[in-house]
Amino acid sequence: MRMGTRKLLDRSFTVGACFAVTLMTLFLLLVIVPIFGKGAGAYVFRGTVEYRRMMLGEFGRGDEARIRPEWEAVRQARRPIYEAMAAFERELPDLPAARRKELRPAFKVVREGLAALLGPEPGSALPVLPRKMYGQTRWEQAKEKAADILFEETWDYSGDESVKVLVPRQPLFEGTALAPVFPLLEKELEALMRPRLTFYPRFLTDRSVDAHFFGGIGPEVLGTVYLALGAMLVAVPLGIVAAIYFQEYAKEGPVLTFFRSCVNTLAGVPSVVFGLFGLAFFINTMRVSQGKSVLAGALTLALLVLPTVIRSSEEAIAAVPRAYKEGALALGAGQWRTILTVILPAALPGILTGIVISMGRAAGETAPIIFTAAVSVGQFVRLPEVLSQSTPALSWNLYNLCTEHEAVDEIRHVQYGMAATLVLIVLALNLTAILIRARVAKRLKG
Repeated sequence: MRMGTRKLLDRSFTVGACFAVTLMTLFLLLVIVPIFGKGAGAYVFRGTVEYRRMMLGEFGRGDEARIRPEWEAVRQARRPIYEAMAAFERELPDLPAARRKELRPAFKVVREGLAALLGPEPGSALPVLPRKMYGQTRWEQAKEKAADILFEETWDYSGDESVKVLVPRQPLFEGTALAPVFPLLEKELEALMRPRLTFYPRFLTDRSVDAHFFGGIGPEVLGTVYLALGAMLVAVPLGIVAAIYFQEYAKEGPVLTFFRSCVNTLAGVPSVVFGLFGLAFFINTMRVSQGKSVLAGALTLALLVLPTVIRSSEEAIAAVPRAYKEGALALGAGQWRTILTVILPAALPGILTGIVISMGRAAGETAPIIFTAAVSVGQFVRLPEVLSQSTPALSWNLYNLCTEHEAVDEIRHVQYGMAATLVLIVLALNLTAILIRARVAKRLKG
């Protein structure tokens, strides 16, 4: 091959590689940046007076001496709204029948909207569900609820395409006692809700209240840690021992080829199959627990990541220079002593990298734990309960909140907060792998 042609090909491959890396980086940024941007809203936001009331009532946090006068001021600001509603109810029976028929359903919508925005009316019985005991705890959601009260959403089909139209509700109630409520909501919403910049780091450790309407994701984070660590406690010893056997003891032949084919096949099995196998084998056959449990989920995840641990450990052991082994044997060390004191320490950076990457995968898997460990709503699982109790987990609960929760749009901050936390955990594990590998390699080089 001519030198000019070779240089042209080298430059072409370099440009192609740079383009591929740039494209991958942009794709990751397009995915990760919105997750982190919206996920930050779970930790930093403008909390209303209802948020501070909720934290005091559900978690016992906050300065009651400061919240009490603030709440009294808010109640005074809201009093004209409740007085107008009571006056409208008194005058409604005296209105003409057609007018009553028109206003009753509209008034019901306004009343329900105000209950969702401000909480239950003074003097009414306290609701059972915490979600109905408080108004909107976040300023952005409060503005959305106020807009739902002020405007009715309709659609205009007169053109080629349907267009959403917001029709003000105030003209409908003109001349009634309820009419002053609408300008009050529009102009004095901040006085009614008292938003304040809030930093909520305990979103990472607090329990959830009323199916994640309030509170944090502490049980999900703890459950994810239990499952990932439990999986690695089982997979790492088995994987390293299998890798040592393949590299140092097994002889080349059909048997070794068959075993390696089994490992490679296991690595390609869909994760949902591991979940069904874990349910059938660990729970229904081996009876490691009476039902879903952290133990059953960890064992299932261990099988899932075992091929990765085996392959990474085997490649790390194979990369150790043969001269290391020959030198140890020449000095009189036995094969097992050579493996423990020479080969494994030299292969440690690659083994650790495979372990930490496998842990990241175990932390992010959903399908295997659906059948064996995860529940939609749960409390903190104590360490002695891991053998018998199921647990929430970030991956499964994130899917559940995005698809099956009754108020999907109202808890977007929780969904993005979970996603950002899970991505951060996986990124932290991978960064840990890089740092450990670099540090161990530096020590080995002396």
